[in-house]
Amino acid sequence: MLRTLAIANYRSLRDLRVPLGQLTLVTGPNGSGKSSVYRALRLLGETAYGGVVRSLAREGGLPSVLWAGPESLSAAMRRGDVPVEGGRRTKPVNLRLGFAGDSAQDFGYAIDIGLPPPVPATVFSRDPEIKAEAVWSGPVLRTSAQLVRRQGALLQTREGSRWEAVDRLLPPYASMLAEFVDPRTAPEMLALREQIRGWRFYDHFRTDADSPARQPQVGTRTTVLGHDGADVAAAIATIREIGDGEAFDAAVDDAFPGARIEVRIDGAQFGVRMHQPGLLRPLDAAELSDGTLRYVLWIAALLTPRPPPLLVLNEPESSLHPDLLPALARLIAHAAQSSQVVVVSHAARLIAALEDAQDLDVRSVVLEKELGETRILNVDEDDLPPWNWPDR
Repeated sequence: MLRTLAIANYRSLRDLRVPLGQLTLVTGPNGSGKSSVYRALRLLGETAYGGVVRSLAREGGLPSVLWAGPESLSAAMRRGDVPVEGGRRTKPVNLRLGFAGDSAQDFGYAIDIGLPPPVPATVFSRDPEIKAEAVWSGPVLRTSAQLVRRQGALLQTREGSRWEAVDRLLPPYASMLAEFVDPRTAPEMLALREQIRGWRFYDHFRTDADSPARQPQVGTRTTVLGHDGADVAAAIATIREIGDGEAFDAAVDDAFPGARIEVRIDGAQFGVRMHQPGLLRPLDAAELSDGTLRYVLWIAALLTPRPPPLLVLNEPESSLHPDLLPALARLIAHAAQSSQVVVVSHAARLIAALEDAQDLDVRSVVLEKELGETRILNVDEDDLPPWNWPDR
């Protein structure tokens, strides 16, 4: 289980250390930085596929996502005694992301991304480069706990008390997790990569008239619902076959009393139908309201027969009627029994219901923005988890 998420210089997240629980609730007013926390987690997920630099390019490049304020905010600036002004930089430009567990058996990981040197000049002189990476055991990066380190193109693995250089240089645009995995010399990198690749992210299922979730699709066994929900009928059929079909039916009845979901199979085509009390025929997915279809998608996603190590949900309350939020909270709490879950939301009713979840380690993280910087409102600075970044 992850216990710390660390982010530095990403959008409004100048220096943020987020304590994580079995179920973590990230909330706050609009513009407080909730979406940036979600995006930072997605960027960390891209490291296992070698796509973190490409993802930054899709966001407009490194200059577009970097913290736009001064390198540091003094106490006088925070009090309003002096205006917020920039000064001479004392550190190189960097965007840093990392996470760690809470025991010696857990692996921690951090990545430091910066700009290339000004010479030699090329047409790609503004491409982000990975400057440093590290893998360690335990909650905090220490020299004695470090297992793998990367500085520029050089990758080294630990052999007892010695560091051994890998006999190939890493490209500046790809993470070491994607470029080098040797189960003999660095088994921890393989374990960490597979852990990250197991993370799942769900963000705003499409339910418009042209949504693929409304159309019949060729069905194959589907243990993980796709991000667009196109395979929802196959995912439901898979839950019934090898997962917890009773829990699925109970979740449908919890949200829509007396209703049930049927998977219609026509040759290779799978489609969703809903039977509702009082109606003489079932409704196809194309006939369901946006909120009803979206909730069915959430049931299929959260009752997966293959629970991930980390499940991140961004504003799951979108387009749902407020009366559905308690049922959604019960569904999320059920998923948190098998996976670590992070929920990013501003729905007070959903957050309140999740905070009352029984038998779960629930951490509530309330964000606020001060002078453009996102801070955690409900955790004292002294209670934040410790953190060290790798050297370049």
